[in-house]
Amino acid sequence: MRARQERDAEAERIASEIVDDVRRRGDAALFAWVKKLDGVDLRREGLWVRENKILATRKQVSAEFLRAVEHAARNARRVADKQLPKSWTLAVEPGVRISQMVRPIESIGCYVPGGRHALVSTLVMTVVPAQVAGVPQIQVVCPRPNAEFLATAGVLGVKRIARIGGAQAIAALAYGTKGVPRVEKIFGPGNRFVTAAKQLVSTDCAIDLPAGPTEAIVLASRGNPRWIAADLLAQAEHAPDAGSFLVTTSIALARQVQDAVGVQLKQYPSSNPAHISIRRAGAILVASSIGAACEFVNRFAPEHLSLPEDERKLLDQIAAAGTVFLGAWGAQALGDYASGSNHVLPTGGWARRRGGLSATDFVKCISAQTIGRKGFTRLADDVQTLARAEGLLAHANAMEIRR
Repeated sequence: MRARQERDAEAERIASEIVDDVRRRGDAALFAWVKKLDGVDLRREGLWVRENKILATRKQVSAEFLRAVEHAARNARRVADKQLPKSWTLAVEPGVRISQMVRPIESIGCYVPGGRHALVSTLVMTVVPAQVAGVPQIQVVCPRPNAEFLATAGVLGVKRIARIGGAQAIAALAYGTKGVPRVEKIFGPGNRFVTAAKQLVSTDCAIDLPAGPTEAIVLASRGNPRWIAADLLAQAEHAPDAGSFLVTTSIALARQVQDAVGVQLKQYPSSNPAHISIRRAGAILVASSIGAACEFVNRFAPEHLSLPEDERKLLDQIAAAGTVFLGAWGAQALGDYASGSNHVLPTGGWARRRGGLSATDFVKCISAQTIGRKGFTRLADDVQTLARAEGLLAHANAMEIRR
């Protein structure tokens, strides 16, 4: 928690240099940084993936994979449709009618990490709610779009995919270059440099939320230690700085989970980031009471929270979490891929202030005010009184001139 308060000065410095360069020199800087950091020559490979390649790649993956993508997208679409704000009209008083209009953001950029593997799940989680919201222009950026990624894009109907990533991709989306159109809002998680770049450009281009290193807490005093360990390791393998924690009041369960983590960790290759993160950023915390445990969880405000036992009783005491998994069968990985709930979630304590990504993040709610003669008559005297109290004489005159 102390580390959360520290600024990542190195990431900010490097991201700032890249963002400023791309903003100033456009494509020349973008291409140079992509070649330097990702080893991709965009002049040879091409900035944008051809649409016919996106469509053709579906033949290179298995039917099982396509079926899984379609299942995940279908569930994400159903949830996003439920989340979407509705238009409404309210007669506030005689002669005064207020309406809400829901309009999609005109253009967005979806950032999809492409480190060890291009994250097809993030493509689903950012594109589907945008489509449900009716966003007309969707651009996707990914530094290494592999066959599975392109096939997923084909399933979703995505046509614009740029082979760029990192802070340079964020800068290109935020400010535009000759080859990359500027967007109104950027979505999607990334590494520390991507997160720093998003925060740097946020005064000029809207962003979804700061999505930093993965966090997971399992809060339990009893349960299956092997299942709990599996959930902790599932999140720990996201990155070397991913934080996975068991919070419990039971010393016995703490030791059982500790042993199970050690046994399961041996099953994974040494290259799996969980080997590093579980020791660097993981912990088992023993609380004196369930009340103290819940207080810690709410202060930490984790990205993922599992309540495998006594879930309904405990849920009433939870005030801050990105997403909560209820019951022993609610493996956190289900939410990462296919339950329908969005996996782009607040980290670093941001869950105390907002929830995860939803269809509402892709629209604007615009108010429309219809005020007739009767409404004006009912409101004008009080508006003049309030305007004069604030010393805004022109406001008061706007009432008087209509009498």
